[in-house]
Amino acid sequence: MALEEWLRRDLGLGEGKVAIDLGAGTGKFLPRLLAVDAAVIAVEPSVAMRSQLEALFPHVDAREGEAQAMPLADRSADAVICAQCFHWFPNEKALKEIRRVLKPTGRLGLVWNIRDATTPWVARIIEIMAPYDPGTPDYESQEWRKVFPADGFSELREHAFPNPQAGPPEKVIIDRVLSVGSIARLPRTERDRVIARVQDVINDTPELAGKPEITFPNTTFAYDCRVGA
Repeated sequence: MALEEWLRRDLGLGEGKVAIDLGAGTGKFLPRLLAVDAAVIAVEPSVAMRSQLEALFPHVDAREGEAQAMPLADRSADAVICAQCFHWFPNEKALKEIRRVLKPTGRLGLVWNIRDATTPWVARIIEIMAPYDPGTPDYESQEWRKVFPADGFSELREHAFPNPQAGPPEKVIIDRVLSVGSIARLPRTERDRVIARVQDVINDTPELAGKPEITFPNTTFAYDCRVGA
């Protein structure tokens, strides 16, 4: 897959390399890193999320830590990857800590998977979710870019890959909506109301209704830079 090729080619990952999944959450990005045969250390501050990660990936080294304070030795990692999370800590303190743990040949990778709102039914689902957006940092604001160019790193390079997700509508649409924190934390009745509206979109859209498998269009944006000027 294109993203795994990026991990190998641009981040230099493979057998014998150490990758840090920073802000690993429940481990959604871990299969990508494991697929390129890197040794992975997952760093996550949330006890609840880390517990889920450990249950799903018991063989992965999971550690409590955050971007500004990682439980790692100096120059111990070949790459640090922030998947769906760098917008939470785009500051010099975090970048200084990332530089500390990276080897002199190390790379920083940033990844976001973004819904393709040019598809009408995707746009309708985004509209349903919008009122529950708490206004927290996100990729789309592009505020995270303001820390680049960053001291001690080369120029940030951008790549974009189509990344469609295929499966039953209930899995690739409804489960995805429920995975969004602002939706997951809603009271049960309100959450059920959101899901009912999403189900209406599925039922009213010919390419979705009654289909055993559909494709959710996404674009993955990946960025990388290396230690040094």
